[in-house]
Amino acid sequence: MDYRVPGAVINGEIPAQPSGEKKKKEAVDQTLERDHWNNKLEYVLSVAGEIIGLGNVWRFPYLCYKNGGGAFFIPYLIFLFTCGIPVFFLETALGQYTSQGGVTSWRRLCPLFEGIGYASQVIVVLLNFYYIIVLAWALFYLFSSFTIDLPWGSCDHEWNTGNCVEFQKTNSSLNVTTENATSPVIEFWERRVLKISNGIEHMGGLRWELALCLLLAWIICYFCIWKGVKSTGKVVYFTATFPYLMLVVLLIRGVSLPGASQGILFYLYPDLTRLSDPQVWMDAGTQIFFSYAICLGCLTALGSYNKYHNNCYRDCIALCFLNSGTSFVAGFAIFSILGFMAQEQGVAISEVAESGPGLAFIAYPRAVVMLPFSPLWACFFFIMVVLLGLDSQFVCVESLVTALVDMYPGIFRKKNRREILILLVSILSYLVGLVMITEATFFFSLIKYTPLTYNKKYVYPWWGDTVGWLLALSSMVCIPLWIIYKLSTIKGSLRERFHQLVCPDEDLPQKMCPGQQFPAPRTGLLMLTELDSHC
Repeated sequence: MDYRVPGAVINGEIPAQPSGEKKKKEAVDQTLERDHWNNKLEYVLSVAGEIIGLGNVWRFPYLCYKNGGGAFFIPYLIFLFTCGIPVFFLETALGQYTSQGGVTSWRRLCPLFEGIGYASQVIVVLLNFYYIIVLAWALFYLFSSFTIDLPWGSCDHEWNTGNCVEFQKTNSSLNVTTENATSPVIEFWERRVLKISNGIEHMGGLRWELALCLLLAWIICYFCIWKGVKSTGKVVYFTATFPYLMLVVLLIRGVSLPGASQGILFYLYPDLTRLSDPQVWMDAGTQIFFSYAICLGCLTALGSYNKYHNNCYRDCIALCFLNSGTSFVAGFAIFSILGFMAQEQGVAISEVAESGPGLAFIAYPRAVVMLPFSPLWACFFFIMVVLLGLDSQFVCVESLVTALVDMYPGIFRKKNRREILILLVSILSYLVGLVMITEATFFFSLIKYTPLTYNKKYVYPWWGDTVGWLLALSSMVCIPLWIIYKLSTIKGSLRERFHQLVCPDEDLPQKMCPGQQFPAPRTGLLMLTELDSHC
């Protein structure tokens, strides 16, 4: 068995590669080139479609409500500038620099940290299973809109209960509400779409209509990426732009409703006392990582199809501000509608907003009912929801496929570049600071940990929490297990093995710009040369 690592140096010398294997590798490399985006716009729209999704239109507004309104912006902005933008740029630049996916980019840059790539792909696999379900819900709503009377607009359906009240038809001067009154929008979501059971231990029956919607979602996702970046680059022209048009329509409609101003004040009014709660800071950090698609390998995969000299720094700054700006604007749209619903039902806004991330399937459909030609607008809205989720879904699938393909060098991709060692030092030194921030957030979450509940009423059983912890740990354990595995399977002393595993691939780029040579090494604590590192 060959225990050598690509780019490794033993006793100061680079081991010779067998001539037959080398010729075979060169022959394959000469016949295959990596695809690239046809133009800058395709790349920008693809990344925008990946990072701007359902988390912007439902999760961010909900976290603002939950964590002190405008006060939530303080930890959010802190995490944005200390974690969000830097790591977003790091992952994008890593893919563009190495022209590799989420796993092999780390293998070529620093084999010791290849476990980071595997961890990200575990997350992507789990994400692909869960996120596609949201698309199935959106498709179910879309097909339910193909009717004259929207099914969530009235209480005369078999899934409605005696507590259902059509508030829009009720005379506001009469107090007809009851303590347990619900709206047809909420009952359609909970009793028709979800058919929520009494607990996680009660699985319920197979929902054929949702199963068919799920199948359709996978089929659409497949045809979005079946030709790689050539098809993805064309699809995003529509999928990444149409949602913005609909968001503007919903924003205009929302702010024009009675009670909208109260909802907006509820959204923005800062409760600074909430900043003392570590949960607020943890939610801000998780929202940044979630909405920016960080640690998924998606940004690395998309960046790997860029040309080497693309100005990804400028792209990343613009995309990050676009993402956060979209979240901020979406909050105005959803809370203006919640303010109207609260006034309509005669309850506090906090009670209307209690549905959590499901707000998108409650607030927006309620606003659509009030529009002329409501079925048409409902179709447009749920097309927007489908497109918001579809972008993120097929990019995650494409990221996984790219990672798997790039894990087999000599078959798919041409290698013609050499590593810049100072880039490695920059990445590793930044990772130290990043680990300190993320670890602090993780420990805060452990300190404030409480059992998971649904709607503050149903408490999940102990085995449900256990399954959740196992899913969470399934990605985190990849990193230390990989380090242990690699250190135990190569020969030499611990120092020699460590040096081999931090040495980058020898054929990564050596020049920063055309005609610009890498500067001569200087002495200093942060300068790493080939002689010093034995790489």
